[in-house]
Amino acid sequence: MTGVWGFDQSVVRRRDRLLDEEDARRVLLRGEYGLLSMQAVEGGGYGVPVSYVWDGGGVIYVHCAPEGRKLRCVEHCPEVSFCVVGRTEVCPAKFTTAYESVLVEARAVRVDDIGESRRALRLILEKYAPAELDRGLVAAEKSLPRTAILRLEIRRVSAKCKKI
Repeated sequence: MTGVWGFDQSVVRRRDRLLDEEDARRVLLRGEYGLLSMQAVEGGGYGVPVSYVWDGGGVIYVHCAPEGRKLRCVEHCPEVSFCVVGRTEVCPAKFTTAYESVLVEARAVRVDDIGESRRALRLILEKYAPAELDRGLVAAEKSLPRTAILRLEIRRVSAKCKKI
């Protein structure tokens, strides 16, 4: 199953801070990294900053090592939260911060299909190293046995901002 772009602002408490859907898409598309938050196997939470790519629709891809805490957490409980923070500006004189953020609720699935893994790595390279795409694709192919891909199937997206 792939995700859907379920833009749903009904979950945002501060109605005066809603970020519109177009700006939410921009933040998610251009974000440098996101915070993937999961339920830890041993109890509690576990959050880790990750590089990611959004496919423009219902899926976010994250790459990682083929074993480790992140994968154990996702196998234990695939329901995750993913947050991307866009522009920020600390305003000391006003004791506040201007910001924009997007919060994604998703189901994390480890990708088993080699074709989908290649597509995900290509999207990641196009985002982070577009000028090095050809070399990057060669490197990605060599690292496939040492790389896992997580597909975050988007369930709901909400977005907030504070303008000053």
